Amino acid sequence: MIGEPQSYLGWKVDFLTPAGEASLQHPSSLQWRIFKNQVALGIGGVAAVLMEFADARIRSGVWDHSTYKVDPIGRSRRTGIAAMVGCYGPASAARRVIQGVTNMHARVQGETPKGEAYKAMDPELLDWVAATAAYGFLNAYDRFVSPLSEADKNRFYRDGGVVARLYGANNTPKSQDEFLAMMERFAPRFEPHPIVSEFLDIIQSGKAAPNVPRFLHRALARASVSILPPIVRQKLELGPSFDLTTADWIALKLAGKLADRRVDPNSPGAQASVRMGLPRDFLYRSASEQARLLREAGLQASESAAA
Repeated sequence: MIGEPQSYLGWKVDFLTPAGEASLQHPSSLQWRIFKNQVALGIGGVAAVLMEFADARIRSGVWDHSTYKVDPIGRSRRTGIAAMVGCYGPASAARRVIQGVTNMHARVQGETPKGEAYKAMDPELLDWVAATAAYGFLNAYDRFVSPLSEADKNRFYRDGGVVARLYGANNTPKSQDEFLAMMERFAPRFEPHPIVSEFLDIIQSGKAAPNVPRFLHRALARASVSILPPIVRQKLELGPSFDLTTADWIALKLAGKLADRRVDPNSPGAQASVRMGLPRDFLYRSASEQARLLREAGLQASESAAA
């Protein structure tokens, strides 16, 4: 049903109302453009988790304190809703959901198998989690949907800081170069672990999205590995069995292009467009058409719409 609210942590999130309420991200942002593409989100999200799991503190925190290994469908759905709300939801709803997530994270602490203490709200870990998500989504879209300029990539990183700060991240990268510099600081901590293989097995099995053909799940896993920085792939020991094949490339490029053109009137992006007084297919119009529609709706284009 068009406009049916979604639920997260018991709260109903309606992307259609209240009419006119801005999102944390502006309709002209790259976030609005990229987050509508489920192929980019799937590939980028798995790549982000792999980069996070390279650090034992995050790996232990996620695996020991979340439901992913026993309920990958539910966990993936909840993560996806949170990402959509942060991008497209009314700002008041986004802040409420993000606060709920941080409240849960505040209770997550423990020790890695080697005895190193961790807390999910450690600012250093929050910075890395936010950075990996930005890198994953951005590079998945750039590689499998449509190439992006360096200026666009840097704008995506900068704008993403709006939401990242609400999650508790304080020093997120503002460019691809800053991301790579952050990665170099974390790299000495990276290590392989059986949990990485278990996570990839879940992705390739199709449990997280059972309605998608299994061969696409295997292709998605390899695509996610393909966009990892070389040092991450090397440290995680993800060898030739995860090389992207020509068939993978063709299938995912076609799927990515289709996802970027096919209007889904039920999607958060389409509903958010209506909430902002824009056509439901706003995100599927040309750049010049989008600029005109924003002017007509009285929405001045900006890098972010955070208040």
